[in-house]
Amino acid sequence: MIHFKSLIKSVGLFTVLLILSLAVFAKTQIVKPVCEYHENPIGIDIEKPRFSWQLLSDEKNVMQTAYEIRIAQSQSDLSKKNKQLWNSGKIESGNSLNVVYGGEALNSFERAYWQVRVWDNKGKVSDWSKPAYWEMGILKPELWTASWITLPDETEEKGSKPAHYYRNEFSSSKKVKAAKAYVTSHGLYQLFINGKKVGDELFTPGWTSYNKRLQYQTYDVTNLLQNENAVGVILGDGWYRGNIGWSSQDGYYGKKLALLFQMKIEYTDGTSEWIESNKNWHSNKGPIVKSDIYNGEKYDARLENTGWMKPGFDQAGWKSVLEVVQPKDILIAPQGVPVKAIEELKAIKLITTPTGETVFDMGQNMVGWIKIKMTGKKDQEVKLKFAEVLDKEGNFYTENLRSAECTDTYIFGKDGEVTYEPKFTFHGFRFLKLEGFDEIPALEDITGVVIHSEMEPNGTFACDNEMINQLQHNIQWGQKGNFLDVPTDCPQRDERLGWTGDAQVFAPTAGYNFNVAAFYTKWMKDVAADQLENGIIPHVIPDVLNGQGGATGWADVVAVIPWTVYKLYDDTRILEQNYPAIIKWVEYMNGRAGDDFLWTDDNHFGDWLAFATTRSDYPGATTEKDLLATAYFYYTTTLTVKIADVLGKTGDAQKYRALANNIKAAFANEFVTPNGRLVSHTQTAYVLGLAFDILPGKVKENAGNYLAKDVENFKHLTTGFLGTPLLCPMLSAIGRDDLAFMLLNRKEYPSWLYPVTQGATTIWERWDGQKPDGTFQSVGMNSFNHYAYGAIGQWLYSHVAGIQVDEKAPGYKQFYLAPHPGGDLNEVNASYESMYGKIVSSWKVEDGQMVYKIEVPANTSAGVVLPNSKVAEITMDDAVKSTAKQSGTGVTVSVGSGTYTFSYPMVD
Repeated sequence: MIHFKSLIKSVGLFTVLLILSLAVFAKTQIVKPVCEYHENPIGIDIEKPRFSWQLLSDEKNVMQTAYEIRIAQSQSDLSKKNKQLWNSGKIESGNSLNVVYGGEALNSFERAYWQVRVWDNKGKVSDWSKPAYWEMGILKPELWTASWITLPDETEEKGSKPAHYYRNEFSSSKKVKAAKAYVTSHGLYQLFINGKKVGDELFTPGWTSYNKRLQYQTYDVTNLLQNENAVGVILGDGWYRGNIGWSSQDGYYGKKLALLFQMKIEYTDGTSEWIESNKNWHSNKGPIVKSDIYNGEKYDARLENTGWMKPGFDQAGWKSVLEVVQPKDILIAPQGVPVKAIEELKAIKLITTPTGETVFDMGQNMVGWIKIKMTGKKDQEVKLKFAEVLDKEGNFYTENLRSAECTDTYIFGKDGEVTYEPKFTFHGFRFLKLEGFDEIPALEDITGVVIHSEMEPNGTFACDNEMINQLQHNIQWGQKGNFLDVPTDCPQRDERLGWTGDAQVFAPTAGYNFNVAAFYTKWMKDVAADQLENGIIPHVIPDVLNGQGGATGWADVVAVIPWTVYKLYDDTRILEQNYPAIIKWVEYMNGRAGDDFLWTDDNHFGDWLAFATTRSDYPGATTEKDLLATAYFYYTTTLTVKIADVLGKTGDAQKYRALANNIKAAFANEFVTPNGRLVSHTQTAYVLGLAFDILPGKVKENAGNYLAKDVENFKHLTTGFLGTPLLCPMLSAIGRDDLAFMLLNRKEYPSWLYPVTQGATTIWERWDGQKPDGTFQSVGMNSFNHYAYGAIGQWLYSHVAGIQVDEKAPGYKQFYLAPHPGGDLNEVNASYESMYGKIVSSWKVEDGQMVYKIEVPANTSAGVVLPNSKVAEITMDDAVKSTAKQSGTGVTVSVGSGTYTFSYPMVD
C-alpha cells in the first residue's frame, strides 16, 4: 500500500502528480473504432457488419489478450445487460480487425450503438471505447415505395443533353426528431433541401454495373427541415447516359434519366411520415444545357430558375413528372468511399502563349474542375478549356485528349461578376485556357477544385533525393486523379475506364499510399457482377466494352486485388465474396490451356507499352504472349490455392495445387532451357518467372543472372505494364540492389525519373510521353496521368524503407522492418498507417554510421532486420538486445510495440 504523505515528503508533490498522471495515461486506450472501414456509417445493408479498433498506449510491448463488445439500440442501454442486442462476452483473442457482429440482424432503418473494451498483457483493462454506431438502410425492395420519375416529353438526341430539374414542396409543422433521405438516380444527382446542398458527396450515386447494381445514398437531413420545405434535385447524364468509351457511344445504360427519392421524417410525438417521389412532383430543364463527363458542361445563366429549390417558388411552366417503371431489386447501399472535393489549388502563373492564347498554369496535373470568379455582360459566352501539357513551343496542347472536348462553357445571364463551377463533369489538367473573355481574371480568381474518392491517406515516403521525392509525389497524385469511384486508366481523354490490368499491378502501391479496403471492396463486386458466364473477366469494370475481356494480366485482377486486400487488412470476407469468380476465371484459363497446361494462341495485351526502339538491330523488348499467359495462369492458380487454404477449402486447395504443379512443369518444358534461359530473353520474362516462382529451382540462379546481365547491357529498364512492378523487387531479391538503384536513379529515357526531368507532376502512360526534343508520343494513347508505372512505389516502401507485410499474419499484426540503404541515398523517412496504428521506418547514414528509428503500434510486433551490421556494435534498447541474432551480413531483432532507435557503424 502506498503512503502518499511519505511519498510526497520524499520526492515532492509535483513528482507524485507526474507519476500519477503517467500511470493514468499508461492505461491502454481504444481509439478509431470503425464499422466496415467507416466511422459511424448510416444506410448500410450488411447484416453482419465487422468492427475494428486500435489500441493506444505509451508502454512498450503492449498486446491485446482479450476483448468484449457490447451493442444496444441506444447509448444509454449499452451498460444495461438486459437491454443489449448482443454482448460478445470476454473473448480471448488478440484480434482487433474485422470482428464480425454476432447478434441478430437489424431491420431496415434501425440503428445500433457499440463499444469495445480490451484486456492487455500488462494486466490492464481498458475503459469502454467511445460509443460508435451503424445504421441500416433499405434492405427489402418492397420498402422502396417511392416511384421512379423522369422528365416527360424529352426528345431523344445524340450527344450531351440538358440536365433535369425536379422539385416538390411539403409541410412539416410538428417537431422533427430525425429525418433521413434515401436517394438514387439513373444519371448523376445533386440533392437540395430548402436551397442547401445535402451532403458533400459528388458524382452520386457512383459508377457501378448499373444494370445489375445501383447504389443509393442515405443522408441525415434532420437539421435542414423547417415548417415549409422544398426538395430540389438536379440530374446530369454522367456515366449512365453520357458519352462513354472512345467510340463516342452514349446512352450505354439507358436513354432516360430518372430519380428515386424517399425521406422518412420521425417526429418527437412518436409519429412519422414519408415524402416520396411520385406523380405530384414537377420537372423542368434549366441552365445546364449540356452535361457530359468527357466533353464538359455548358451552363446558360439566362435559363436560371432563381429560387426553384426553395419553398414558395412559382413553378408555372414546370411540368408534372412522368412515373416510369424501373427495377428496385438491384438497389444496394454503398460500400466504397464517396467522391468529394478534397482540396483546392490556386493558379500559379498567367501565360500568353506564342499563338496568343490566354493560359493559366495550376502548377499540378490535377483532376476536378475550375471554380472561376469572372466578369462579363449579358449573353456573353466564355469557354474554359483544359490540357495536361504545353507543346514544345509553349502552346496549349489537346491532341492527346482525342475526341474529348474537355470544355466548360458559360453564358452570362446578366451584366456583372459571377462565380462559376460545373456540377457533373471533371477534367484532367494542369493548364486552363480562357476564350471569349473581355476581362482576364486575376490569379486569385482561378481555383482548381481537386476531387477524388475520399480515401484516408496511409503512407508517406521521403528521402534526401528531391527527384525521388517528386516521383513519390507523382505516384500519389496519379492515384488521387484516377481513384474516382473506380480505378480508372486516365482522367482526361475520351476513355477514363476501369482497366483491370492497370488496377492489379498498382494495387500493392495503392495500399501503401491510401486505405483502399472499402474502395476495392465496392469495385470488386462489380468485377464479379460483370464476369461472363464462361468465366471471362472484361477488360474494363464496369464493363462498357460489351464483354470484351479475358486478357492475361488483366482478368487476373479477380484474384490479385482480393488477395492484396486480405494481406493489408486481414479481410477474409473479400476472399469469400470473390471466391466463386476466382474459381470461374481459373477454370476458364484451364479450359483454354487444355491437356498440355500451356495457355497459347489467344489474344492478349501482353507486356503493354514495353520499351521499343527504332534501331534496326533491336526490335524492342517483346515478351511472347504465350509465355505471359501461361505464367499468369500459374500465378493466379497459386493465389487460388492460398485463398482456398485461408477459407478452409482443403479440397479445392489440393485440386489447384496439383494444377499449379502441372502448369509449372509445362512452363519449364516449353519456355525454359536447361540452363535457365527463357525463350523470351527479356527483363519482363525473367522477373515474372522469378516473382511467380514458376522456374525450376535448379535454374533460378542462372535466370537471375540473365536478368542482371540484360539490365547491365541496356543500362535501363525495358519493361511494360506487367514487368515494371516486379523489376526492382526481383533485382533486389537476387542480391542486385546496385542495379535496382541504378534504374531508380536513371534520369534519361526510359526511366521513372525521366518524366520528372520534364516537369511531370503525375505518372505518365508511356516512358516517353514527351520526348527530349519536346515532341510527343502518338496522340492515340498518350496520357500524362496514368498510374501503372507508379507501381515502383511498392518497392520504395517495402524495400528501401523496409515496411513489409507478413501474409502469414495479415493486416500488419506481425510485420517486418527491413530497410535497404543504397543508391547514394543517405536518409529515408517513411510511415504507414496500418489498421493497428502507425508504423514508422526512418533511417539515416552519416559518416558510415547508421541510425535507424522505428515505431511499432500497440497490439503488433515486428521482426527488424538491420543491414550491414554486427550484434556487438549495435546500440539498442536493452529490452530487445536479447533477441538480436547475426543473420548473414545483418542482424535480426524482434520487437513489440513502442519506439526504438538502433545505431551502429555499417560494415561491408
